[in-house]
Formats: sequence, C-alpha cells, structure tokens
Amino acid sequence: MAYRKGQSGGLSPATRITQEIIARLEAGTKPWIKPWRGVPQSRPLRACGIPYRGMNVFWLWMVADMCGYASPFWMTYNQAKSLGAQVRKGEKSTIAIFYKSYTKEVEAPDTGEKTDESRRVLKSYPVFNADQVEGLPERFYPAATLELVEPEGRELSLDAFFAAIPVNLRHQGIEAYYEPTADRVTMPPARLFSGFDHYYATLAHELSHWTGHASRLGRDLKNRFGTAAYAAEELVALSGQS
Repeated sequence: MAYRKGQSGGLSPATRITQEIIARLEAGTKPWIKPWRGVPQSRPLRACGIPYRGMNVFWLWMVADMCGYASPFWMTYNQAKSLGAQVRKGEKSTIAIFYKSYTKEVEAPDTGEKTDESRRVLKSYPVFNADQVEGLPERFYPAATLELVEPEGRELSLDAFFAAIPVNLRHQGIEAYYEPTADRVTMPPARLFSGFDHYYATLAHELSHWTGHASRLGRDLKNRFGTAAYAAEELVALSGQS
C-alpha cells in the first residue's frame, strides 16, 4: 500500500465524506493483491457500547479499513479521558455525523402568512478509534476471532536486518502503510500473512517509502494518486521490496 497523507480539515461533513469516498473510487483496484488475511470487524460502536446507525456505519467502517483499526469502538477525546485513558500524541480524529433539528419561521410568497417550518442540518463531532487511545480497559480491544498460526518461511537473518532499521514501526490492524507526517510505518501482524516472504516484502515496500522522509532522502511524498510523481514513488517502493 502507498504512503498515507494527513487528513485535511475545514470541510463540511458532507464534503469530507464525499471526497474520501471519491478518493477510494479513484484509487480503484490495486495492481497487487494484499498478501495477508483480514480480521472480522464488528459494527462501529460508541464508547458506551451502543451501535452507530445510518451513514456512520459505512463511514466509520471505511475509516477503520483505511487506517487499519481493529477495535470497533469510537469515542470523543473527553470520553477517553473520563475512562482514565489518553489519545496518543499525533493521532488524528475523524468525524461522526448527526442531524440537528430546528424550527425556522417562513413566509408564504403568495399570502404573506408566516408559519414555522421544521428543518434539519448535518452536523459532526470529532471521534477517535480505541486503537488510537492508550490506557483503555481491555474490553475496548477485542481479541481477533480467527485461529491464526505463525506462517512459514521465517528467516532470523531478515528479522535481524529489519530490527536494525531505526524506524517507528507498529503492528496493528489490517492495512500496511507509511505516514510521512508521523514518520511511522504500520503493518498487519505477521500472523495475518500467508508466508513470511510476503511479510518481509510488504515491510520492505513500506520502508522504501520511509526512506523518502525529509530527514532522510527528502523525496516528495505529498503527491496525489494518479500523478506521475505518485507513480514514481510507488516504483521506488516496488523496487525496494523486490
């Protein structure tokens, strides 16, 4: 998977969701198949355990897939604090949406008669996934329901090679990506891969993106999908995993 840019703010809830969906459609099918297995995802849940409804279900599922979150729980910053937990430094919130009803006085153009008209407006509030929060009770981090075993092909020499690289690496969720802003690589756990050869190749791909950070080789990592510069960066990463 390619490197991941930071989220942009200042957009209306409808615009933000629409742009994310369009970006996913523009990306289309990747030219390679993910060499790892997914894990089952529950319906998105509020901190109190109540399921989200409507558009929030599709939206939060999509965000969880993009970011590799395994927990179904979502909460506000203050809800996390009330549970004695803390959102990790540098984590970005997403939005949950709701409709707010209000009454507006309107005047009929033909008679001038004034009546109250009920209207609804789309609002949003920031939420974080439990995977972005430290110190939550264990119930917020449900164990995977799959019986997973360590794949074949582990090489101690390759383990040592990758361990010597001073990268901020975390194993979480079901997506592999590099975040230039956080300067961090995220990988699915090795047990989700069909073989360690696929794990090592995917890790090498993301580490190739990692080398382009401004503090290292200084490549431009802010290019939009579909541009020549984006394609060139992907070629660098594909060469690195070969």
